[in-house]
Amino acid sequence: MTILKIRGGDLDLVEYEFNSFKAGENLDTAGLKGTYDLNIRDEIVCVRAPGRIHLTVLDMNRFAPGHPGGGGIGFAIQVYAHATARAIPSGYEITYDRPAIIEHFLTLFSQVVGYTGGFAVEARDHEYKHVGLGSTSTILTTIASAVNKVLGEPLTLDQLRILIGHNYVEETEGGLVAFGFETGVGPAVSTYGGMAVMGDDLALVYRHEFGIDKHVHIVIPPSSISSAGEEEFALLMNKARTLDYRDREQKAYCTLMDFIPALGCGDLQRMGDVMWEIEFRGSKRAEVEHHSFELYHYMNRLRKAGLEFVGMSSVGPSIAIITARPADEIKHILEPMDLTIAISTLVDNNGLVFE
Repeated sequence: MTILKIRGGDLDLVEYEFNSFKAGENLDTAGLKGTYDLNIRDEIVCVRAPGRIHLTVLDMNRFAPGHPGGGGIGFAIQVYAHATARAIPSGYEITYDRPAIIEHFLTLFSQVVGYTGGFAVEARDHEYKHVGLGSTSTILTTIASAVNKVLGEPLTLDQLRILIGHNYVEETEGGLVAFGFETGVGPAVSTYGGMAVMGDDLALVYRHEFGIDKHVHIVIPPSSISSAGEEEFALLMNKARTLDYRDREQKAYCTLMDFIPALGCGDLQRMGDVMWEIEFRGSKRAEVEHHSFELYHYMNRLRKAGLEFVGMSSVGPSIAIITARPADEIKHILEPMDLTIAISTLVDNNGLVFE
């Protein structure tokens, strides 16, 4: 197994064994395992849920693989994952290119609610993986809500996102899974839509509709740096943690005193100004610099062009632009930088829907 080092300070160096394991092992029922009344439906359940832009973590020191938290800010976009589910006598029939992550959740969910049958599920995501748009968390949200509906909704939507958060995994080689990093932003906005501010331990602090009449343009600059697996772990557990020791108070203060009030009154320009400040603080700085200073150069030019809100999603390299200006205008701004719009969409303020 891979051994990765975590340095929290000059005298703080530990080793973390980055273990992969079989789907269905190392489950955390999050205190939800119990006796539930199941009302198994005969028909197929269809669900659609929006992807997400994860703008920032508030404190990298408050989470780790297998330990969700850290707080964060993000919003849902009209880029969708779809899933269908139906009950079968036993086993799991999974149609998806990453079946292990789905099998892991199905095993967990069945154990929690006391279901002894099986599921047949099909899933289709937005196909932009490991570029900061939340492909894994979105697909898990659709699957969770679909199988929950099949059994008569024994769990609430909040309980489902808590289960996802405490059992968030990514696929590894050989059909195995490994714990990933999870703040809870993705399942929260995919479930409820709009913009969400998360506290530690998956607490949904504030949720509000966002950018109703604005465009979301996503640019994916070229980057040779991986945003997944060992590279992501090394980044988040070392430089990002160190920088958040220094800047987490300022990030939290800006979020509470400036970002949330601006979100409440729909002031996109003010929100953009706050997020631009956060881009240079703590773990967000580490994430941007992970892809080289060229990312700052791109974002600064976009800000100088008068775009209201510019921020990198998750560990990147995707850059989200939220603005009143349409795609044609943005294309002219991007051309001198040899960049193009990968996705042009809108904010989703509705969250998941049953189709």
